[in-house]
Formats: sequence, C-alpha cells, structure tokens
Amino acid sequence: MSIFLGIDGGGSKTSCIIGDENSVLGTGTSGGSNVVRLGEQQARESLSAAIRQACAEAKIIPAQIKKTCVGIAGGARPEIANVVQRLLLELVGGEIEIVGDQVIAMEAAFGSGSGVIVIAGTGSIAYGRNAKGQLARAGGWGFAISDEGSGHWIGHAAVAASLRAYDQAGHQSTSLLLEGIMKAWGVSLVEQLVVMANSAPDFPALLPTVLSADEAGDEIARHVLTQAGSELSTLAALVIDRIFEKGESLSVAVSGGVFCNSDLVREVFYSTLRAEYPHLLQNANVVDPAMGALNLARNKNRS
Repeated sequence: MSIFLGIDGGGSKTSCIIGDENSVLGTGTSGGSNVVRLGEQQARESLSAAIRQACAEAKIIPAQIKKTCVGIAGGARPEIANVVQRLLLELVGGEIEIVGDQVIAMEAAFGSGSGVIVIAGTGSIAYGRNAKGQLARAGGWGFAISDEGSGHWIGHAAVAASLRAYDQAGHQSTSLLLEGIMKAWGVSLVEQLVVMANSAPDFPALLPTVLSADEAGDEIARHVLTQAGSELSTLAALVIDRIFEKGESLSVAVSGGVFCNSDLVREVFYSTLRAEYPHLLQNANVVDPAMGALNLARNKNRS
C-alpha cells in the first residue's frame, strides 16, 4: 500500500490529509504556514504539527509517505518553493511537489475538468480553466496591493470603515463593530486602536469579529462583507471573460475561510455573478483544497 500526503498551507491554517490510493487515513490541522507572511520558523512548526497529527491518526510514520503535494500561496515562485521543499525534506519521506494554492483548490473542485475557483482565505485569488485547457487567473498579488475580499481585506476594511463612522459621529459614539475590534485587540481607547492599526496587525484575525458584528445587526460590518462578496465576484468575472465564451455554461466553486464562515459573502458573490452570467452553475459546497493536494499526490486526474 502506497501512502500519500496532501497539504493546504494557508496563511491562517495548515490542513493535511493522508491517504492510500483510494481512502483517507488521517487528517491534521495547525496554524498558518505561509512562508512569506509568517516566516520559515512558523511555517516549519505549523507543517510539523499538522503532519504529526495526520500521521498519528493514520498510524504511520512520515518516512512511509511515498509522495507529498503541498499547495501554498506563491508556490509557483522558485524562491518560495525552494524554502517549502527544504522544510518538508526535514519532515517527510518520498517525493515532494510544490504548487500554488489555486492549483490544489482547482483540483479539488473540478479534477481535470473546466471551471473557475475563487479562493478567499487570508488572501484571495480567482483561477480558471476552460474546456480547451486554457488557464487564467486574477488577483492574488499580495495583501499590500491586492487580495480583494480576503480575510486581510475584510479586517482592514472593517477598521477603516468603523473609524470613518466614528469621525462622522463626531467622536460621540462607537459602533458595535468598532467596539468589537477594540475588544479583539485588547485596547480601551480609540487612540490605542489607531496605533495598533498602523503597526502591521493581524487583520485576518478580525474576521470573526466582523461576522459577529454583522449577526448583531451592525450595518458597517454588513456593508464590508457585502463589498467583499462583490469584490470576489469581480475577480471571478475577470477570469470568466478571458477564457469562456459569452453564454457558455460554466461551473464556479469557492474555497477558503471567508466563504466557509460567511453566508452573506457567498450569497452576494453568487448572486452578483448569476446576474451577469445566467448559465453559471454553482458548486453547493465550499471546496477543501487539501483533498485536491492529496489527489495530485496520488497522481490522479493528470493528463
């Protein structure tokens, strides 16, 4: 029996799935392992923890793994792939393949078929393939200049919008969202929040705060999440228009923590797209990219 390992190395979470040729034997999760965002040490610790957990559940040792496929943001760039390769060589046996996170999500959603996958986790990207095998992508240029609709984008937009509302109220009242952000960051004064906001904080970690504020009826939070869904639909549209014919039937799937945790973002995303592309087929489930990585490790759906 051959053993394979699929890894989704996200900015906030690392997910591992171990399996044989046909079955899942074990899974593991840990913190983020994005090398660029978190550094080598954090990436190593997260990868090691998730792999150990999956191996323990599968009752195997890492040396038994025949092939590992890991999808990670920027995985197509040699400078990132080389670092991840070196880290994994310390942790597992067998062959190692490094690909972009969009590749494993695409595999999980469509195998070798056509469609568009939109990822919204810590970052965001849209990626598509048509029936002719032509590929296109949009977004995913990094949190400082892109990643629209992502966890980072939502956290940043929430802070900015809540402070704007605070200004508009003449500093006489704070919104539920602003109060939630202050609590999440452990500050009691708006001035303290401003200092933190301008010191490269962990904006993606604010996603649960924004979701809670929306559920409590905060209009600012709802506007931010609605805008996130719209931004993500724009990314998908850019890919669709590049490689699909007008009126062509196409499938669109989603992946990542933003889509998984926000019904509103999903609803806005799909409703906006359907208005422009009436032949769109919606994937009902949020895709698990780690399963796509496992299938690639198994060498399934390869042409």
